[in-house]
Amino acid sequence: MPSTYVSFQAINRNLSSSLASTAAEPAVANQTQYYLANIGKVKSIDDFLGNYKLFSYAMKAYGLGDMSYAKGLMRQVLEGGIDDPQSPANKLTDPRYKAFATAFNFVANGDATTSGTAASSGTVSQYVQQTLEERAGDQNQGVRLALYFQRLAPGVTSAYGLLADPALLSVVQTALGIPAASSAQDVDIQARSIASRLNIAELQDPAELQAFIGRFTALYDAGNAASAPPANAALLIGQGLTGISSDLLQSLQGLKLGGT
Repeated sequence: MPSTYVSFQAINRNLSSSLASTAAEPAVANQTQYYLANIGKVKSIDDFLGNYKLFSYAMKAYGLGDMSYAKGLMRQVLEGGIDDPQSPANKLTDPRYKAFATAFNFVANGDATTSGTAASSGTVSQYVQQTLEERAGDQNQGVRLALYFQRLAPGVTSAYGLLADPALLSVVQTALGIPAASSAQDVDIQARSIASRLNIAELQDPAELQAFIGRFTALYDAGNAASAPPANAALLIGQGLTGISSDLLQSLQGLKLGGT
């Protein structure tokens, strides 16, 4: 079997072609066709939450598929918008909530929200990317984690942002040799440990990002060759804040992405 890095690079080098092939798969194409044909009819948050097929498509697109049942939380996220620093989208450390609220900003754009690019073609692009990553994970969970990290890590501005996402954290722990058991520690201790070993700003540099992913994939393969695989990426990705202990969740919910 090819190494995780080789498999990751095979997809990454031909990413446009890989995305096009994924989009053309019948199941994906049918769901996308329904979404594009109907999302423009949604004029309010109530409309959006009331159409589970549209809502769950959008949630998956922004990596929140496992939270599709949490309509109460998502109503708060949408109703709070993104302009108020104290809104749920801004206070939740996981950046996916803000990305979702930005794409579906009913507070700012009203009934014109779903006619915008972010809510239509932008969400479709995100959905196809998510599906591609899932398909990669069917063959190698390390590849899925690497693709996911490549897409989201550049948007994280602090160690707390990494801690808020179990999948990002798994990549960082593997690449830096931090035991997974350290997740039981106080959140501030974990944040300091990561910040002392990783200049998070460097993840915004494409070359540095690729080097870090290369380190992750090598150590991922080494670890999996010697022992049973770590937690399944399919369980890590999409968990968001639900995959964290209650104590850590409570701590993270009071911090912004830019926290130190």
